[in-house]
Amino acid sequence: MNAIAERYESIRCAVRDAADAADRDPDEITIVAVTKHVGVTEIQKAIVAGCKDFGENRVQEFLGKYGLFPDLNWHFIGTLQTNKVKDVVGRAHLIHSVESLRLLEHIDRVAEAHGIVQDVLLQVNVSGEQSKHGMIPEEAEDTLRASLEMPGVRVRGLMTIAPLGRPEDVRWVFRDTARLFASLASMRFNGMELTDLSMGMTNDFRVAIEEGATIIRVGRAIFGR
Repeated sequence: MNAIAERYESIRCAVRDAADAADRDPDEITIVAVTKHVGVTEIQKAIVAGCKDFGENRVQEFLGKYGLFPDLNWHFIGTLQTNKVKDVVGRAHLIHSVESLRLLEHIDRVAEAHGIVQDVLLQVNVSGEQSKHGMIPEEAEDTLRASLEMPGVRVRGLMTIAPLGRPEDVRWVFRDTARLFASLASMRFNGMELTDLSMGMTNDFRVAIEEGATIIRVGRAIFGR
């Protein structure tokens, strides 16, 4: 077994342990292998290890890797500028980083023009850090309501990025995001079902799972430094 396969299996074990601790089903948690600065050989090793979901945060890298491995589930997880939306819509299995109503509207227009429905997550900045992208929690409900009039998008849930720090110190960010997610999901606008909560990375995914994450975004713990 190569090093990437060993690390991936270690992550899967950690996911199971965290899910067990929270009395959750580990099968409901998706591991997205983040391929920032990762080459083709490493991606191939991760595929052999069993990984099906991969994430990129730069459009040019996303396009190149999607072109080589179009049958994988490619998640776009980085900041997305409106002039790059056309490159991602229709290729991304899920866009995690919809940080504003304006961006969602642009994705809707591009998707509708192509006759498709693009799955997205609303990125929320629960921590209030100025360096973090995302809408404030109070904007999420209004954006979700607005999405009902957008036939080209389907909002599946929320995404957040916690501040750097000890996992226990940022637990509150995941907990507050999960509470917001539950509140919005309970509203069931026009029967809308929210199913996905993307939060937790290499340093803090265990705590994120304990607080309700259904998707974790892990790069270094799989591919190394």
